[in-house]
Amino acid sequence: MTTEILVPFDAALERFEPVIGLETHVELGTRTKMFCGCITTFGAEPNSQVCPVCLGLPGSLPVVNRTAIEYAIRIGLALNCTIATWCRFARKNYFYPDMPKNFQISQYDEPLCTDGYLDVTVDGATIRVGIERVHLEEDTGKSLHVGGVTGRIHGAEYSLVDYNRAGIPLVEIVTKPIEGTGAAAPEVARVYVTELRDLLRALGVSDVRMEEGSLRADVNTSLSLRGSGRWGTRTETKNVNSLRSVERAVHFEIQRQAAVLDAGGRVIQETRHFHEDSGSTTSGRSKEEAQDYRYFPEPDLVPVAPPADWVAQILAALPEAPSKVRARLRAEWDVSEPELDAIVNAGALDLVAETVAAGASPADARKWWLGELARRANEDGLELTDLRITPAQVARVAQLVSDGVLNDRLARDVIEAVLAGEGDPDQVVEARDLAVVSDEGALNAAIDEAIAANPDVVAKVRAGKVAAVGPLVGAVRKATGGQADAARVRELILARLTP
Repeated sequence: MTTEILVPFDAALERFEPVIGLETHVELGTRTKMFCGCITTFGAEPNSQVCPVCLGLPGSLPVVNRTAIEYAIRIGLALNCTIATWCRFARKNYFYPDMPKNFQISQYDEPLCTDGYLDVTVDGATIRVGIERVHLEEDTGKSLHVGGVTGRIHGAEYSLVDYNRAGIPLVEIVTKPIEGTGAAAPEVARVYVTELRDLLRALGVSDVRMEEGSLRADVNTSLSLRGSGRWGTRTETKNVNSLRSVERAVHFEIQRQAAVLDAGGRVIQETRHFHEDSGSTTSGRSKEEAQDYRYFPEPDLVPVAPPADWVAQILAALPEAPSKVRARLRAEWDVSEPELDAIVNAGALDLVAETVAAGASPADARKWWLGELARRANEDGLELTDLRITPAQVARVAQLVSDGVLNDRLARDVIEAVLAGEGDPDQVVEARDLAVVSDEGALNAAIDEAIAANPDVVAKVRAGKVAAVGPLVGAVRKATGGQADAARVRELILARLTP
């Protein structure tokens, strides 16, 4: 890999102003593909979900997936776009091994959704990101390059193609150029994709899993000389597949392009590959212009004309925007912005909200989801939503702790048993006899044994060193299998040993 010459980030911004833009591809969560009836299950046996239509075999004809149209309109409305009363598909012609037809059915000059915006917040400031268009197309297949060290075609021993993904409904969301963000440009790019991901998830149109390719971002970056009034030449970093990488790609391109321009060179309009290991980009191919694709209207599909009453119904059914949900919950839960960010970043916002709705306090819901349950999910390599425990069950555990039936250690045992499929919290408590020991006769007997076995500790406590009581409390809890309430045990011991 060629080592690029870079200018320090701050130095680059002294002379140049970055302009960024993002093209985000979203695989829609429809049951079947865009123009045929093949199912869209992720991870199926290669080339097992194909048919003559998505393979582009002679004589096959596409039929539009109505649900995909609805999902695209849902996205457009949520992004404050104008929905076209009439639009049509076009053929985008280019050759690539994962394109079975050698053209892609897409939309060109007549997209379904146009001229919207999404507001994002960076460092307390609201930035309005303009949306140029939201259009529908079909996804391509997937090439697998075997051998070599990069996973790319260069250096590979051979390549395989899986056409299962070919034809899956794909929405492309294209921003307008984002100017005036200065040093915040990399963060703005990351926050925009994050907010967009959360919005798409809330709309229920995609699982937006970047690690599975259902959300992919192409990151455009250019530099203009400060005060010149002219935009620079942009590069397009393709298929960036994590939020952190979106930010790193912009950061690197600002440094790289500044070095090229400072040396008297010229930035080439091209696609570039992002490398996760180094955070760098390398040249891909020169960027095609629209005319290179030889667009023309798709002759096998009729135009799409969404009825106004249908669009109105979709608009009326839109859920509350994630930004408004966060603002409302932050006020209701009385949490700080960093505390709410921690919940959001853990993917636990909906889980915490459902746990609170089931009766838990916001503090208890946060405590269990971001503590014990997050630890278990991390250990098992799962998302929080994949754990075999419901918000209602977590709320019940919190209630049992609040009622004094469980302490935190016993509650963790109950959670472990629920995750293992042993039943609801109450069933686990009864089956395992996990309730806190509240019988003071049993507690006093255990305290007597602890006092008799630890005369040195007893002497320190009686001498006024109250903090030394810990080993006695621990001994009592050990004798009761951890089922004694530590605070109550401490209270009883001190009452026995101090005046």
